Amino acid sequence: MDSRDFSLEWTNLSLWRGDRCLQADLSGRLSPGQALTLRGPNGCGKTTLLRTLCGLTLPESGTIRWQGEALGRVRADYYAHMAYCGHSNGLKGELTTRENLTFAARMRSRHAGQDELLLGLNLVHCADLPVRNLSAGQRRRASLAMVLASGAEVWVLDEPFTNLDSAGCAWLGQRLNTHLTMGGLLLIAAHQASLIDPDKETLLELAGVAT
Repeated sequence: MDSRDFSLEWTNLSLWRGDRCLQADLSGRLSPGQALTLRGPNGCGKTTLLRTLCGLTLPESGTIRWQGEALGRVRADYYAHMAYCGHSNGLKGELTTRENLTFAARMRSRHAGQDELLLGLNLVHCADLPVRNLSAGQRRRASLAMVLASGAEVWVLDEPFTNLDSAGCAWLGQRLNTHLTMGGLLLIAAHQASLIDPDKETLLELAGVAT
């Protein structure tokens, strides 16, 4: 992992969906070894906030800075150091899970460490099937494996514990803590306990949208 002192900062963000304000005046900062976990009811803007901090959705107002620079000016550098697992799996359907992992690792000049990931995410039995033939839960876990194999410094995960059994949740929690110990940054939305070391985690409870 790159040893530079990466930082992600956001100030006075306002998030809207249509004519409804989901959240307003959100500010925060992530430095190496820190995690931000978003909690809140469905529809409160957890996914919108993650996508905004990834630069995929524009905020109604506010600023996002990567390494002290406005995100729009350093987007390419940010994306080179960020890996995102959202609702869309980002996998190539004609390739197997194993081939997807290999492709992603080569794109970043990384070694995928496939066997441990496939075992920990319960994908061994379907690793050599085309992704298009996998169940929704299997595709979701394969997408998560892509992030864990990326070597990226910033991991952004939307409900990563979905479709994992208790052993899988414990395994993932350990991987997330290792990422932080190595100086990584983590943004996560999770309904259940994240299993992240509380000394490294900041919880942000987002209120539901008034109707």
